[in-house]
Amino acid sequence: MINFKKYGKRCLSLFLAASMILMPAVQTFAEEETAAATTDSTQTEEEDRETQRQNCYAIAPDSNSVENWPQGPATYADSAIVMDMNSGAVLYSKQIEKKHYPASITKLLTTLVALDNAELTDTVEFSQDSISFLEYGDAHIGMTPGEQISMEDALYAVLLASANEVSYAVAESVGKKMGGGYDTFIQAMNDESEKLGCTGSHWTNANGLHDEQHYTTAHDMARIGAAVYQKEAFRTISQSLSHTIPATNLVNEERTFQQKHKMLWPQNDNYYEYCKGGKTGYTDQARTTLVTMADNGDMQLVAVVLYDFGNDAYIDTRAMFDYAYSNFSKISLKDQKLPEGVKSYEDEDAYIVLPKSAQFSDVKAEVKEDSNKDGSGTVTFTYKGQEVGSVKAAIEKTEESSAAVFGKKKDKTTSTVVTGISKFMKIVIGVVIAVVILLIIIVVLANYRKQIRRRRRKKGKRRNVKSGNVKRKKKRRR
Repeated sequence: MINFKKYGKRCLSLFLAASMILMPAVQTFAEEETAAATTDSTQTEEEDRETQRQNCYAIAPDSNSVENWPQGPATYADSAIVMDMNSGAVLYSKQIEKKHYPASITKLLTTLVALDNAELTDTVEFSQDSISFLEYGDAHIGMTPGEQISMEDALYAVLLASANEVSYAVAESVGKKMGGGYDTFIQAMNDESEKLGCTGSHWTNANGLHDEQHYTTAHDMARIGAAVYQKEAFRTISQSLSHTIPATNLVNEERTFQQKHKMLWPQNDNYYEYCKGGKTGYTDQARTTLVTMADNGDMQLVAVVLYDFGNDAYIDTRAMFDYAYSNFSKISLKDQKLPEGVKSYEDEDAYIVLPKSAQFSDVKAEVKEDSNKDGSGTVTFTYKGQEVGSVKAAIEKTEESSAAVFGKKKDKTTSTVVTGISKFMKIVIGVVIAVVILLIIIVVLANYRKQIRRRRRKKGKRRNVKSGNVKRKKKRRR
């Protein structure tokens, strides 16, 4: 008789032994399959990335189509711009009004609003809300709820370390100082953006973490970059290579972090001698974004690239700066004729930027009065349709903006006299026409009344003849 119990134990032992022997092979096979799948996925992503990269590179800069404009370099960024920070002259443009997600370059606007509404000595306190939103992979410096640091230290963390929880805390603290909270600060960001002339931006947070309703354009970011660069505190912070935050009220340790913008590091291959600061950014949706300020001693420029590809952002930025510094020069407006309707420029050193081969006589100026109607306005200069600068000016009050071509300016006195005479003549002619019409009406009415009287008389005579009651007049005796 078969001993099933003994036989079952032997089968189980053989099965376990076989499993132990085969397990490493099975595990290795599974790992190889997983690795192969991961490799295939990574390879596909890299292929897609390279396709996108080449497609962006194939898009020609819009400024290259401007007549007599220097031909700029191709860039891997989907949108790119180089702008003179003082005049607003756009020297290089590629889809500069196309909307993109900004990622952490948002923090430039955060810094601008903070510097406008707070002091560097103010205290920034970290709430639970400023910490709890962080997710794995988000940039931060390890702040905890209840900690306090100075606004100056906070802005170092915002600009150098791109710390997201610090950006939130700055917005929350400044918002409270403004009489509200975090949302108050976000509204101030949108208000400031609009004030700077940004037309394609909307902001929903202070750090740039992805949000479908949080977007900007290359042109708008150039405007924001130019505005924040005017702040001395920003220039000092953004050019620093590292910073240390001392021990806080809750953490008895220093925090040291480094500058992320590679064009500022002398030992880095991307170092650019004229670089004076900027801000890096990256999310999966925004890809690489970068804002960079440069000063060669003659022109102060800001470059922006959106939806770029890793280190290509630095390559593109360098190429655009080199192009701008090699092909353009400043033209002072001091010795040039004023456009029609302009009394004077607010800045005596006002200038525009033109291609070195361009003629100033081909520049056009559009004069627009400010909405406050106080006699101030803005003069925007264009060359072949490309904006080459704008300046604030004192202007003559007019109902509409005027346009003028330099070299064809009208005499203001003559223009005023002619305008005055034409208005007077219009009034005189109007009065004469009204009087003539009135006289015609009076004459017509008078004639009409006479005709009615004549008809009545004729009817009366006919009636008397028919009735025999015609009375003859008797002759008077003398």
